[in-house]
Amino acid sequence: MNTATALTHEPSCTTAQRGEVAVVLPMRHAGVQAVTLRYELQGPAGAPVVLVAGGISAHRHVSASAEFPEKGWANALVASGRTLDPARVRVLAFDYVAADGRLDVPVDTADQADAVALLLDALGIERLQAFVGYSYGAMVGLQFAARHPSRLRHLVAVSGAHRPHPYACAWRALQRRAVALGQLQCADAAGLALARQFAMLSYRTPEEFGERFDAAPEIVNGRVRCAAEDYLDACGAQYVARTPVTAFLRLSESIDLHRVDPAAVQVPVTVVAVEGDRLVPLSDSVNLVEGLAGRGQLRVLRSPYGHDAFLKETDRIDLILAAVLRGNGAAA
Repeated sequence: MNTATALTHEPSCTTAQRGEVAVVLPMRHAGVQAVTLRYELQGPAGAPVVLVAGGISAHRHVSASAEFPEKGWANALVASGRTLDPARVRVLAFDYVAADGRLDVPVDTADQADAVALLLDALGIERLQAFVGYSYGAMVGLQFAARHPSRLRHLVAVSGAHRPHPYACAWRALQRRAVALGQLQCADAAGLALARQFAMLSYRTPEEFGERFDAAPEIVNGRVRCAAEDYLDACGAQYVARTPVTAFLRLSESIDLHRVDPAAVQVPVTVVAVEGDRLVPLSDSVNLVEGLAGRGQLRVLRSPYGHDAFLKETDRIDLILAAVLRGNGAAA
């Protein structure tokens, strides 16, 4: 079943456009579901299309444009002069299935990949020049490459592998338990904020925390408060303001459900790993490349930002993308 039932744009623009597509999506664990795919497409008509997908908190607004000037989640990477310059390529992004919190069923990364194929059909895009995926987006990209190889020239998978590591699954299980405890106390926001704070400790590294928060604790209202707590509180509050609880739970579960046989991926893949990534160990990326049997290449970054290096090491990620998309052999 491959049905797009509606296509709208809001508004009609020459450079960037947003829209939504109502589709019927057969899901791996939840049967056939009617879902709405929300997307943003930025760049000149006729240019090569690159889909950019981030972690479970990413969304369709990747970078600022004249039509939509608010800062995007990868604003420094998709910008003038970069490899993903919207003046030269068309950058496509979408809100993940279940990201609005309305679909309360198990969601597989395979479902997200099939949703991308339906979106491309609706937009009249036959083939992507590249799929650039970070974290959960890398997992979705691997599924897309395995399930729809004719729709993709090259995959760049950053900080995401063919399966979740058991250690990372344990982190996420505790985050979901924090949400459950909050729900039992009718404090959904507090539970979700705590889950996000746990997540930040897994995204970043002890080295970064040692550099940023190496200060003596303070006593506030008779309680000891460590230097990182203001930062963690801000992260939790920001996340709660934009994320429905159901969306977090279902997309967190989706990471744990993820499995791809590397041998099924028949397109060229650049795998980018980060030393010190606590969620996607370098060994998993090596295993992925070995399983790709000559179709994959591995690039390794050393960064104090750990799993979040994609969002912080913009210059180095851009060099890797340049080597892939421009074929100039630049070193990262």
